[in-house]
Amino acid sequence: MTERELDAAGITDPALRRAYARCRSINARHGRTYFLATRLLPADRRPDVHALYGFARWADDIVDDLSGPFDRATRLARLSHRLEEGLSTGRTDTPVLRALVHTAARHAIDAEHFTDFLASMRSDLTVTEYATYAELRRYMHGSAAVIGLQMLPVLGTVVPREEAAPHAAALGVAFQLTNFLRDVGEDLDRGRVYLPADLLAAHGVDRPLLEWSRDTGRADLRITAALRAAEDLTRGVYREAAPGLALLDPVSRPCIRTAFVLYSGILDAVAQSGYAVLRRRAVVPRRRRAAVALDGLARVAAARYRGRHPSAAVPARVAPGRRAGASVPAGAEGQER
Repeated sequence: MTERELDAAGITDPALRRAYARCRSINARHGRTYFLATRLLPADRRPDVHALYGFARWADDIVDDLSGPFDRATRLARLSHRLEEGLSTGRTDTPVLRALVHTAARHAIDAEHFTDFLASMRSDLTVTEYATYAELRRYMHGSAAVIGLQMLPVLGTVVPREEAAPHAAALGVAFQLTNFLRDVGEDLDRGRVYLPADLLAAHGVDRPLLEWSRDTGRADLRITAALRAAEDLTRGVYREAAPGLALLDPVSRPCIRTAFVLYSGILDAVAQSGYAVLRRRAVVPRRRRAAVALDGLARVAAARYRGRHPSAAVPARVAPGRRAGASVPAGAEGQER
């Protein structure tokens, strides 16, 4: 599969092929949902997505790793220097960055997106909580929104890129807010609380109460109410992002729709667990993941058919994802088809 993707993308240099393969392995290992969705893209676009994700994952791992031979600030500084040099010269010996620099050049991705991302990664070294949602959104511009903006040139749009950009940025934020809600307990173990303090305080929750619930394994109605509010907030951002599905290149829509449905499904899993995220991670059941993936494959086939036969109608069907409870907010589904 890797060779076919690289051939389709016209990547022939052996060292560059190895660099992209390295990024793909990172994606497959660390990003199950992203990797599954990425396989629904045309083969020639997948290596670029793997490069973008591989870089983001590498930087994120540096932030979370306390066992390396150098301190995290030093490692991030070295990564930033190597990236800046690579983007300016078009050359680097670091495999993941080699693929990223190639992707950035091929798609004219704004270098500022990578600079903003690394700035947010650096803030994770010292900032352990956010007083307000506005503060958190400023952090997420670099840590999440720019990921959506980086992806747009790779995915392609049927409108000017600037029109689709706000929805792409919102989807990146929605995905990260979903992670924050799912990983409250894990983040607390790392000394971080990403849920805004003002949202928690509105329900009588603070860090000591979260730590007490984690340590004792006991639920608290105040925490449940706060987490439910965080879920509502996140679903609102998904609604901001949803209209952007229809603005993407038709062959890219099944991929992003699948990621949209699977990630928003994590919110369902959190709610169904009774918001027990301080004690265990909520996951989307395998049956639902499989159903959504099958629906995505059907949409890929339909998009390719329409591409070959623009005047032909695609037969109506009941999507597997529908039977599994997968959904896209009202107003996006009809356009997205």
